[in-house]
Amino acid sequence: MGSVKQVAASRVKLARLDELPLGTGKTVRLGALELAVFRLGDDTVRAVENRCPHKNGVLAEGMVSGHYVFCPMHDRKIDLNDGLVQKPDDGCVKTFGTWVEDGVVWVDVG
Repeated sequence: MGSVKQVAASRVKLARLDELPLGTGKTVRLGALELAVFRLGDDTVRAVENRCPHKNGVLAEGMVSGHYVFCPMHDRKIDLNDGLVQKPDDGCVKTFGTWVEDGVVWVDVG
């Protein structure tokens, strides 16, 4: 896990972009909050709560394809943009806004 620095109440520095693995997830803990953070093929970053809404599978361990992650427990397909589980399954995970500034990845946990 990379260093985590909190600057404002809801803005948290996660890592340098080049520290995140490309196309796989990474677990980041911020106090009681556990995030699954993904660096996608276009160098954008997505952060979602790290538990599948079905059986609490650890999403950071899931397979990534495009902007989707597949739950490692039951292969449910989750959109990393809005957190929605794709049909025919249902459910949703919480998403968190992310952005990259000067090679540093930030997340809004507010």
